[in-house]
Amino acid sequence: MSVQNIIERLLSGDRRALARMVTLIENDVPQVQRYLAELHPHTGRAQIIGVTGAPGAGKSTLVTRLVREFRKQGRRVGVVAIDPSSPFSGGAILGDRIRMMELAGDPDVFIRSMASRGSLGGLAASTRDVVHALDAAGYDPIIIETVGTGQAEVEVMRTAQSVLVVVAPGMGDDIQAIKAGILEIADIFVVSKADKPGADQTVAELAMLLSLDSQRRKHAWRIPILRTSALKDQGLVELVNAVQEHQLHLAESGQLGERMQRQGRSELTMLIQQAVARALQTVVSEEEWQAFSEAIARRERDPYSIAQELEARIGLKP
Repeated sequence: MSVQNIIERLLSGDRRALARMVTLIENDVPQVQRYLAELHPHTGRAQIIGVTGAPGAGKSTLVTRLVREFRKQGRRVGVVAIDPSSPFSGGAILGDRIRMMELAGDPDVFIRSMASRGSLGGLAASTRDVVHALDAAGYDPIIIETVGTGQAEVEVMRTAQSVLVVVAPGMGDDIQAIKAGILEIADIFVVSKADKPGADQTVAELAMLLSLDSQRRKHAWRIPILRTSALKDQGLVELVNAVQEHQLHLAESGQLGERMQRQGRSELTMLIQQAVARALQTVVSEEEWQAFSEAIARRERDPYSIAQELEARIGLKP
């Protein structure tokens, strides 16, 4: 299958072509940015939903139920699930992700698990590119489920339009993480496993945090706190409605365009940083990196002058 053929078939909604493109993205083949540039004019149409929260909060189960609800509306759904471990070693894919396998037989659902490979912020470095490919292939909405590593999850803001923060009853760490900074990224709070004891208390704690957040109170969008229960199959319709209401609010208020501009700037910055990193790899050997590190540790050299030297070597400074 030629590259041009892959692009044409992907734009027509061909799943095999999409899977091939995602593989090229994950393997970071040298030409992949050129392929993505051809797809770019066909993107920007999908609603992108981020689902984040601490490990064990029930994100994978919630995503599975969300996909079901969107499919009832006849929508083609893409899912990008970020795992903390390599996909070749099993890890979380054989755990939480197994719950999503019930969706695998649906031709209008495309699910891809990706390893974070140490990337900060709960997202794999290639997540955005995979989202672009899904968007170009006609999937809408696209759901991103993050690793669930706590405060660093703010990275999901740079990709998603609507962010769902999932909290489970009895998980005090969730509330602590929210206090530490996740509060600012939430568009919707979801109290999962709401059939369990402690759900009322969790809702009350979240409501208190929101009431104390004066910055949020100035915004037109009032963050809802919704309860869901996979066991009792409750709250999913209300959650989907809230997601759609948030998308409508973004469009009508002009915030959707603002978010997309911020995301575009963030993406451009990331691409430039990657280009600089690649340039450094070509001019600095592993042995030289080691020598620099040892010299800094022994206080024989300082990191600032070394950085300036490397900037000059790759042409960033005269």
